[in-house]
Order: sequence, then structure tokens, then C-alpha cells
Amino acid sequence: MAVSADLLYDGMEIMEDIYDADATLLLVKAGAKLNAELIERIRNINSGRDTIHVSGNTYQNLLERAPAVVTENRRELEETTGYASAKDITFEVLDEISRSQIVQQDALYKVSAELSDRLEVTSQSTIMSLINALAPVDEYLQRHCVDVGLLNGLFGQWLGLAKTDVDRLVLIGLLHDCGKALVPPQVLNAPRKLTAVEFEVMKMHPVYSYELLEGFPDLVRSAVRGHHEKVSGTGYPDSLPPEKISLAARITAVSDIYDAMVSQRAYKSGRSPFSIMASLAERKNSELDAHLVDTFNKKMPLELINKQILMSDGAIGIVRSFDPDDIEYPAVEVDGRVIKSGNRWYCQSMYLTN
Repeated sequence: MAVSADLLYDGMEIMEDIYDADATLLLVKAGAKLNAELIERIRNINSGRDTIHVSGNTYQNLLERAPAVVTENRRELEETTGYASAKDITFEVLDEISRSQIVQQDALYKVSAELSDRLEVTSQSTIMSLINALAPVDEYLQRHCVDVGLLNGLFGQWLGLAKTDVDRLVLIGLLHDCGKALVPPQVLNAPRKLTAVEFEVMKMHPVYSYELLEGFPDLVRSAVRGHHEKVSGTGYPDSLPPEKISLAARITAVSDIYDAMVSQRAYKSGRSPFSIMASLAERKNSELDAHLVDTFNKKMPLELINKQILMSDGAIGIVRSFDPDDIEYPAVEVDGRVIKSGNRWYCQSMYLTN
């Protein structure tokens, strides 16, 4: 099986022979113990290619180590981009809301401005790596708010909106779920699908958000309240007809669904971006604005090209191309071969090692 060479580590004991990406050239014999010098030599012999070929116990050993490698790379990326700081401040704001029902406006405006400024200097590919990366379940709410703020800001850029409008979209994304801080923890953190009664409780969070944000601009408050409205008129909390749902609320709806689906929770695993985009396409005109979904599904895949992805059989591949008419199944390079994925061999999740 092909796996990322980034998973090799100093002190690792090799159970079986390791071969190059083509499974033809022996790189390391069974029984060897890796060190930094040997790992560098493997990379050089492998001509700089990202994958190696392993089997048996070595394969299982590397897969078990994979989450730790992803976590290490995620933390480094969060620190260098300012994402970690935004996440921490957002946690403090949500914690204050849950304790006193007070919204720290100055802190929110500050972190919103910082995130918006980051969008101007950070590549969209890096932003999407942050959003798609495997992350701790217990960080979900603050991370979700930051992610939706970033996705909203990217949307604003994709649509060619003015900087002031992009800034406002980032703020709306940060605030859109602040009302969840008032939802009972046993409902908010339920490790299973919510009961009908619990879901009715959860459906109150846009109203709580709206009420908490008294003093914020009306456009911000209405977008926060309306991010679960549907263009079919069957959303909540107000069952608004499509013409009454603001552009900001429609954008936040797409951002919110994408990040909720890509994130792992106690009761579910995260889905791959390609699977989510296919799901978004199915919701056009019934739940989501068709133009916004089309924009998202046109722009987002471009940021995933040449990124590593975990496949359904455990292999780590590299996304090479995608078909806009069959977006769920991109072409992925594994073992030096580019193969079109499908319903029997599909993308499981993005794999952040670079």
C-alpha cells in the first residue's frame, strides 16, 4: 500500500521491507531502525516523491501514527496563520456568553478584523487546509465559528464583493452560532442523533444568537438569525420565503453546512470535501441558493489539487484532477498511478501532512 513518507519517524522499527512509490526499488530492509539520516536518504533515493510502498505490520504501524502526524502539522499551521489565536479568543467569547449571556463586542470585532486581514495575505489553499484538517472534537464550536467566518470571507472574495462586505461576512460567520452557548450541554454535545424534542431545543439557537447580538448592525443580526432558512421556505426559525433571505444568510448557510459536514464529532466522522460538494449540489433550489453552491463547487476544488487525501482503503493519495460533472470522485494519484475514484474506492478525508 502507498502511504505518505512524512509518516516515517526517528526510532521507528521496520517490520517488513519498504519500497519506493512504484513498489520496485527496495528502500529499507526489514529489521532496520530508522534515524533522521536514514529517513533523509530514503527521500533522496525516492527522487523526492511523497509516497512509499509498505505492507503488513509496517502499514498498520504507520496508519496508527497518522493522527499524531496530522495533529502536529495542524497545530503548526494554526500557529503560523493566526488561526489558533482566533480560535482561543472565540472560545473565551462563547464561554462568557454561557456564563453571563454577555457578548464581548470589542473582542469579536477585533478577531473578525484580524481574520479578514489574514484572508488578504494567506493563500486560499492554506485556508482550506485549516478548515479541512482533522481536529479535536471538544474544540468543535469555537473552531466551527472561526471556520464559517473564514469560509464566508472566501465566499465574499469569490463573488468579488467590496472589502467592507467581506469584513461583515467574516463577522457574521464568527457570530452565527453564538446562541449555541445557551443550548443545554446535554443537547449541544449529545453523542448521537438528537431526538425530536432535543432538535426543537437546538432549533432555537438562531433566535438566541439574534437576541444576544442586540447592538450589532441589523444586517448582521438578520443574517445570523436566517442562516438555517431554506430557499424552499421550509427553514427555521421563521420559514422565510426566498426573497426575504439575505445574501449574507444564504452564504452563511452554505459555509455552515460545509464545515459541519467536514468536521468530526463524537457521533460521526468527518466527510471528504468532494463528498460534501456532491451533497451541496443535491440541495440546490430546495435548501440552498443554486448560484452560491455552483460558485463554491467551482472554486473550492481548485484549492484541493495536489493535496494529500486518505482513501477508503487506507491508502494516502494526491488529488490530481476533478470532473465538475462528477465532483464526488476526483482522480487521485497512488503508487505513481492516477486513478479515477468511485463508489468502491473513494475519498475519505483530507490528510494534512504538508
